[in-house]
Amino acid sequence: MRTLAVVGGGAVGLAVAWRAADAGWTVTVYDPEPARGASYVAGGMLAPLSEGWPGEDRVLAFGAAALARWPAFAESLREISGETMFVADETLTVALDGADAADLRTVSEWLAGFGHDLRVLDRAGVRALEPALARTVRAGLHARSEPAIDNRRVLRALRRACAGIEIRTESVVALDDLPHDRVVLAAGARSAELWPGLPVRPVKGEILRLRRRPGVGPAPTRVIRARVHGRPVYLVPRADGVVVGATQYEAGFDTTVTVGGVRDLIADAEAVLPGIAEYELAEANAGSRPGTPDNLPLLGHLDDRVVAATGHGRNGMLTLALTAAVVPALLDGATPAVVEAASPQRFPASTMPTLSQGGVR
Repeated sequence: MRTLAVVGGGAVGLAVAWRAADAGWTVTVYDPEPARGASYVAGGMLAPLSEGWPGEDRVLAFGAAALARWPAFAESLREISGETMFVADETLTVALDGADAADLRTVSEWLAGFGHDLRVLDRAGVRALEPALARTVRAGLHARSEPAIDNRRVLRALRRACAGIEIRTESVVALDDLPHDRVVLAAGARSAELWPGLPVRPVKGEILRLRRRPGVGPAPTRVIRARVHGRPVYLVPRADGVVVGATQYEAGFDTTVTVGGVRDLIADAEAVLPGIAEYELAEANAGSRPGTPDNLPLLGHLDDRVVAATGHGRNGMLTLALTAAVVPALLDGATPAVVEAASPQRFPASTMPTLSQGGVR
């Protein structure tokens, strides 16, 4: 029987464990707080197109391939949990000034070159879709194929999918200490602690969950993205309200929610959706996203025993379904073409044959 250790029990680690077990591996997951961390505080946007920018061709292609995996993945989770994963079917990116409106047209023209048709809307077109948005909105970019999921429903379903898998609520100090035949490193922002040289760093993000109060107008039915005073903000529907995110700081592993971060998120969200001021502030959280230098994850072999499944950055939920599908193939020695752009080999220091850091390997 082939044995596998999955180090990290966030959404990526649990999804990999589930699919690897289906492929015949005997799996053990190691995480002191499974189904928590950055996965727990995510917004759940699946928006590789409207988040793109000219020049980021590889990121766009990888994200589009990841999005295509979600319908089947979500259906499998629905069969396990009885819940639907999707909370919105579309994304609308709005502009509050002329410069941002010009950026929307730039993105639309760039995407058209890859066969993606995202329509630029004028003020009236935006209000026809989402009449509760601020009257100061000048334009919008309508992505009809970019949905959003509820990250906590996904985590609940993944815990059920892993019901027959051993989950050990403990930390791993050294990968060499694990007795398993193979190891998947899915420790998110802390992956570099177990594999020095791996170009994964923590990127702090604060996020709010706002609950709709009786008599208050409903949240938008679509994901709403915008830029306010140069800061990105998004609003993602939930059954009881809306998720507002997210700040982005290079702050190490500090996950303190700051007054300034909450103030900016609320002010920026209110500039887009004025009625949000009447919502209840239900939660304020922060997480450490695992960032990489080129905004692509690390999916592939680090040596003949260890496979990386980390560095998903702010697109952890978007790339979840694809990651879960390809890691079992990587464990069997194959390298699906879709993940070649995400190979750790693109960063030579990530895959050194030996390391001298205190027997980490």
